[in-house]
Amino acid sequence: MNKNKLDQKIAILGGGQLGKMLLQAGSRLGLNLSVMDADKSYPAAFISPYFICGDIRDYDDVLNFGMKADIITIEIENVNIEALEELEKRGKKVFPQPEILKIIKDKGKQKMFYEGNHFPSSDFALYSNIEEIKKDVESGLVKMPFVQKLRSDGYDGRGVMVVKKSEDLDQLFTQECVVEDFVDFEKEISVIVARNPSGDITAFAAVEMHFHATANLVEFLFCPANINSDVEEKAEKLAMEIASTFGIIGLLSVEMFVDKSGNILVNEVAPRPHNSGHHTIEASSISQYEMHLRAILDLPLGRPNSIRPAVVVNLLGENGYIGSPIYENIEKCLEIDGIYPHIYGKRETRPFRKMGHVNILGDNLSDTIEKAKFVQKTLKVKA
Repeated sequence: MNKNKLDQKIAILGGGQLGKMLLQAGSRLGLNLSVMDADKSYPAAFISPYFICGDIRDYDDVLNFGMKADIITIEIENVNIEALEELEKRGKKVFPQPEILKIIKDKGKQKMFYEGNHFPSSDFALYSNIEEIKKDVESGLVKMPFVQKLRSDGYDGRGVMVVKKSEDLDQLFTQECVVEDFVDFEKEISVIVARNPSGDITAFAAVEMHFHATANLVEFLFCPANINSDVEEKAEKLAMEIASTFGIIGLLSVEMFVDKSGNILVNEVAPRPHNSGHHTIEASSISQYEMHLRAILDLPLGRPNSIRPAVVVNLLGENGYIGSPIYENIEKCLEIDGIYPHIYGKRETRPFRKMGHVNILGDNLSDTIEKAKFVQKTLKVKA
């Protein structure tokens, strides 16, 4: 390996669980990593000696933090892009690149990107207020069911609403939004792609996602996805084409719908490590976190081979509990082989707050799913 590349200082904007896991991956390579976020109660602060308190949305905080590094990256999109653009002008490497982040951060621009580059995605329209949507529903231009997404600031299931009946119209978001045709999909899958400055590109195996009905968060994740080889090949090819068209450096998670005919539609993308790649820590030859660091350092990417079938269970705060978290029955789960809890270290649990995840590995997917169901039923986050 090129020692100079490993010696570069990397600044991470965002100190949540993804930042924490980037730090853990970076420690294996002896990388010089620093993190900035609001305060030291955030997960990354517990393991980083170089945690800086600052606002990742503030121009001056981001600029000053980034000027001390060689490479700036993110673990969340809600950052000050103007400061990232200025850092780039001053010769800093910013990955993902600010011009790409501008598109991805705005779900309306995302949809226009897919349309303009002829990537398959659901039909959509852009709206600035509720009255416009209601008017088009009344005229028949918008048909129910449909999906409303905030153009910005949506995260972890927030900012997305499925509108099924006229009574739901009064609950619409008031901000600028995207209205998409509802896709009657059979499966929701994700492919994570990595690309480095040299143009090398690789992809992780497709995973299948099952969402929590109330919280709109990923509840289960299966790898391998239960799709045929033709669909998997098309999904991987599409994800890599999107990453190449963007020209992104780092990771790009591409979430897709598979309909009953095997057609694939792009849902949305995330330019960073993603919930759909948590399993790679134990179940892949290279984790998504190490892969992101390899990519932004322009190191060889290799091929992230799946080692064993895996299921991810997200640990969400139980409804009705707020306070210091208690991980009830974790001992019972640790008695079983192939169960790997990842507790994020958040100091307060709230209903449906993401408090950790559990990677479950097995010899075959059906047995692994059974172990995952036991974990979901047994391990509860209370206060």
